[in-house]
Amino acid sequence: MCEANAYLLENDGKPGEPNETLLMEAVDKVEPEENGILLISIFGEQKFIKGHIHALSLVDHKIYIKQ
Repeated sequence: MCEANAYLLENDGKPGEPNETLLMEAVDKVEPEENGILLISIFGEQKFIKGHIHALSLVDHKIYIKQ
């Protein structure tokens, strides 16, 4: 499987530090929107986040988002 988990980085954190909050598991699509990002899971769940992609860890299947 190629899906990833999306995390919100808080307090100017860096990927891998403990200030990550899980936003969504099994993310299949990430679509840019005018004011943020739309996450869509393999199960059809959708979540809109006001923020931007900070980093991707493709080997670890992680998407890091900052508001």
